[in-house]
Amino acid sequence: MNDRIFTVGIVGARGHTGAELIRLVQAHPRMRLGFVSSREFAGQAVAGQIEGFDGDLHYGNFAPDAAAGQGVDAVVLALPNGKGAPFVSTIDRLAPETVVVDLSADYRFDYSWYYGLPELTRERYAGQRRISNPGCYATAMQLAIAPLLERLDGPVQAFGVSGYSGAGTTPSDRNDPALLRDNLMPYALSNHIHEREVARQLGTSVEFMPHVAPHFRGITLTANAHLATATDAAALAAHYRVRYADEPLIAVLDDAPWVSRIAGRHGVEIGGFTVSPDGRRVVVVATLDNLLKGAATQAMQNLNLAFGLPDITGIPLSA
Repeated sequence: MNDRIFTVGIVGARGHTGAELIRLVQAHPRMRLGFVSSREFAGQAVAGQIEGFDGDLHYGNFAPDAAAGQGVDAVVLALPNGKGAPFVSTIDRLAPETVVVDLSADYRFDYSWYYGLPELTRERYAGQRRISNPGCYATAMQLAIAPLLERLDGPVQAFGVSGYSGAGTTPSDRNDPALLRDNLMPYALSNHIHEREVARQLGTSVEFMPHVAPHFRGITLTANAHLATATDAAALAAHYRVRYADEPLIAVLDDAPWVSRIAGRHGVEIGGFTVSPDGRRVVVVATLDNLLKGAATQAMQNLNLAFGLPDITGIPLSA
């Protein structure tokens, strides 16, 4: 059993995240693709859509019964919010032992599902077969805020800027390069679902203000927090380095990270530690690739956990 190969099916494989997942599963030493489902690409060769793909796998258009009947070890749902429930209920009925990793927000507030942000929730994983992948902004926010939790004095303000790939492939103002050119587009400035997600997971109030920028991929998240006790920038940075010392996907920097340097990479960079003169207001900046650590890479970590593998197996640390 030590060399077992696990099979993975992807539903919603047409999107940006689905493409990244295909690449990750194909390159994984202990996984292979069992099926990929896309209504738009049904019948087409995966190699014709995914550069560098090696194999003769074709996209299918799998209804919930068909997806549940493929006999794979795990199904990843890379679908828009509100579209995954028929697949989940059918897999619950026909193939309950199949691992389901859902990338939408549909089950992030359901305590019967494992909420899979391994750097913060790994110890909560106890063999659950239903795993909810955190949101991309929510991942950046939680990793930026978590080391401060015991010292917070009031809500945390988080200003986020994402590349337009975060708005998906369905045409809208938020993924239209012409509208975004030379622009920064604010949206959902109060009660955003990621704001509620982070508040629930961390148990603290968060005030989140998201924006979309003209670049394609990558998130910059600037967190502003007030502390009950004073600190300084050096001590703050040292605290983060200790907190994330054993996390290979998290790099703690002195300078503020640049989103252009995280695009296409699988980890998170946190830095730019700034402290007010009285030592009680701190600012921290986090960057990640919304399609990778914000989605596909994190799904791979969660699949690894479900299969009993180290959670960074098959994840390129330097790519």
